Amino acid sequence: MDEKWVRMVTAQTPTNIAVIKYWGKRDETLILPVNDSISVTLDPAHLCTTTTVAVSPAFDQDRMWLNGKEISLSGGRFQNCLREIRARACDIEDEEKGIKISKEDLGKMHLHIASYNNFPTAAGLASSAAGFACLVFSLAKLMNAKEDNSELSAIARQGSGSACRSLFGGFVKWIMGKADDGRDSLAVQLVDEKHWEDLVIIIAVVSSRQKETSSTSGMRESVETSLLLQHRAKEVVPKRIVKMEEAIQKRDFASFSQLTCTDSNQFHAVCLDTCPPIFYMNDTSHRIISCVEKWNRSEETPQVAYTFDAGPNAVLISHNRKAAVQLLQKLLYYFPPDSNTDLNSYVIGDKSILKDAGIEELKDVEALPAPPEIKDAPRFRGDVSYFICTRPGRGPVLLADESQALLNPVTGLPK
Repeated sequence: MDEKWVRMVTAQTPTNIAVIKYWGKRDETLILPVNDSISVTLDPAHLCTTTTVAVSPAFDQDRMWLNGKEISLSGGRFQNCLREIRARACDIEDEEKGIKISKEDLGKMHLHIASYNNFPTAAGLASSAAGFACLVFSLAKLMNAKEDNSELSAIARQGSGSACRSLFGGFVKWIMGKADDGRDSLAVQLVDEKHWEDLVIIIAVVSSRQKETSSTSGMRESVETSLLLQHRAKEVVPKRIVKMEEAIQKRDFASFSQLTCTDSNQFHAVCLDTCPPIFYMNDTSHRIISCVEKWNRSEETPQVAYTFDAGPNAVLISHNRKAAVQLLQKLLYYFPPDSNTDLNSYVIGDKSILKDAGIEELKDVEALPAPPEIKDAPRFRGDVSYFICTRPGRGPVLLADESQALLNPVTGLPK
């Protein structure tokens, strides 16, 4: 056998945003949560991780590159995922390369991993969720593991809790489980991305800087010090999960909006109830909430739901395209770009919504009327870095086109 061969797989996995939040672990090592959670998967065309994994007898150590920079794989979470997938490797026969690899040999070989996020890392946009989900999914395909995506989600969970929910598209539930070994703490799909395809999602990226308090340390401090977290996990979330599942199945946006906003607010109340208090939102976050609340109250039914993860960025879910267009107009009025900003880099993702909003140039933003629900509405220029327009999306997929791979197929090194 030619010892210079490289077997390689490339996958793409979306990120997700929780509408019923995961916050707090009952087991730090296995990453077992204190409550169930529900998320919506975002369109990977706009927010995703692409990962290429390669195995070769020529590699002398495990190596990983994230966004072009080599990083250490010594962390326990990476090692947990690698160990779990290696243990599930199966025999491989690759006719194209003319190689046969036993599962024993495959489990011993070193790996090269290259991963790229098309959105800011560690800024509250669940980059670790997409990253670990993509790592586990691509490694499972590379090593011919037979586990389904729910079983893989229990492995991805050990890298980043929210990662388990990125193994599916649409709306996804992470079941907290009861077993001490975590075997029943996994994700299941509630509905696919086509079930509620009227929804349009706009993310206001308030800051792409790394968070002052990481989710990991923030959760630990909340579990140790917040009485509100204990009450939320035991008394509030179980009932809220049932109501949210029903709202999603019935496409009941009024209930969905009320549950989503309330749960987001309670999550951040838990952060404030932590000692010392954790501040993930900022003044711009609060202004966006005020904008949405006043608009929703001025209408007969809610038009938009807001939710904030562990960061200042607003995720705004509109019940249809018309509401999303109105929302974008309001957001651009309140938070116009600087005069030297390119509109095409200020609104990214699904840019067609700009045309629907009648906005083609910066002068169209300046000409927007003040929202009628607020008299003498102020403008906060420069407070938002950019907006991402997206929608509910599909789960992970393999990318067959070799040009999309991040590693060289001959050397196994970054291109």
